[in-house]
Amino acid sequence: MAFAAFSSNVKVNAKPTKTGKVVIALLAPGLAYLGAFFLTPLIALIMVSLSVPDPAGGYAEYVPALEFANYAYVVSEYFPHIMRSFGYALIATVLALIISYPLAYFIGVKARPWPLLQKLMLTLVIAPFFISFLLRTLAWKQMFSNESWIVSSLQQIGFLASDQYVVGTPFMVIFGLTYNFIPFMTLPLYTSLERLDIRYLEAGSDLYASPAKVFRKVTFPLSLPGVISGTLLTFIPIAGDYINASGDFLGSPETAMMGNTIEANYLNINDYPSASALSVLLMGVILLLVTFYVKRSGTEDLL
Repeated sequence: MAFAAFSSNVKVNAKPTKTGKVVIALLAPGLAYLGAFFLTPLIALIMVSLSVPDPAGGYAEYVPALEFANYAYVVSEYFPHIMRSFGYALIATVLALIISYPLAYFIGVKARPWPLLQKLMLTLVIAPFFISFLLRTLAWKQMFSNESWIVSSLQQIGFLASDQYVVGTPFMVIFGLTYNFIPFMTLPLYTSLERLDIRYLEAGSDLYASPAKVFRKVTFPLSLPGVISGTLLTFIPIAGDYINASGDFLGSPETAMMGNTIEANYLNINDYPSASALSVLLMGVILLLVTFYVKRSGTEDLL
């Protein structure tokens, strides 16, 4: 009896080990992929950000080192670009939220009795993804170019001076960023609001709460996961964007963001340590901001 019980215990205890091996075998390809295509490039990027010019003037332009002064240099040299990037990202994210929330609320809540209308509006939201990001941005540049009828009309009615234009201004860059990333805000909001139980809203009305109070106390708190997801999916790519603020599209040298500076340092100036240091700083600051934002919003489960 005792031996049988012991044997049974041994078999039971052996199962987790076997399961653990299976789990490791299943995770191995994914871990290998992450190590090869995420961890290795990240380490290489950090090493390049700490490198220095080759003192011997050899074939290699830069040699490995621990030059942490590269980070202090890029912060002092490109501080306006850093602040501009996060400032534009914050404004565009807030504008996208203001525009997307009513749209997502209508699709997810008000249009429930008409499934075909829901599908049609969702199709319209994701329709821009069927066209190249570059083409959409170039289209806005053409529409607001200095010779366009829109700018001419604004000048004629006195909204713009005769020597004022739209393309190349912070307004146009923020406009482009907001437009291009609105779907990233709308879809998470719709997903959250579509699962909202209408009976909660009806209960609030039955308790004589005003529509504004129902929204503030019921609707918005219940849709908060969608708000958090949408703002993260919008803010993070906007902060690193280099298309809209480029002088070839909607921006100018005065509106350059960190992405434009990184691109110029890599491809034009060939200052690889500065470009790498800016990239590492961008990732680090975004990680800190996202962590703080998620913890303050009380949705740590998203991390």
